[in-house]
Amino acid sequence: MVKGVVFIFLSLCLFIYADADSVDLQPHELPSFDLKNTKQISSSCSFTVSIKTSCSSKSYTRDAISIAFGDAYGNEVYAPRIDDPSSGAFERCSTDTFKISGPCTYRICYLYLLRRGSDGWKPESVKISEPHLGTITFKYNRFLPNGVWYGFDLCSNGDNNQDSISSV
Repeated sequence: MVKGVVFIFLSLCLFIYADADSVDLQPHELPSFDLKNTKQISSSCSFTVSIKTSCSSKSYTRDAISIAFGDAYGNEVYAPRIDDPSSGAFERCSTDTFKISGPCTYRICYLYLLRRGSDGWKPESVKISEPHLGTITFKYNRFLPNGVWYGFDLCSNGDNNQDSISSV
């Protein structure tokens, strides 16, 4: 009986781990988010950020979009403006990919987007890849509020659930 329970428990853990390449928690507003020290440092890494715009978003946006993500050790990558309205970025049902350089990180555990403008925009998901860390996906699927950092903080510094995030 005990062996059966242990087998079921281990199987469930394996299933959860294998399916944990994305974050399903709800994004939240973070009005007091302060960017960390983002000065250039000697070691720099390249991240690939793919942002999928929801098919229920407006047809396009001219809003200014910023991104910040990092790890639990204070390493933060910040891009003040990743949008380019002339390129057709962030059109409905599209995926836009950006190469962003910044300090090397450990396991990425937070991601915030900032939208400024009057058009509105609904990202479906944000996928961040780094060659040595793998890929993590944050699922938004809701319109971003204007002028407020909005996203996820799953770092293990208190009340956050580190088990809800993993890299592939």
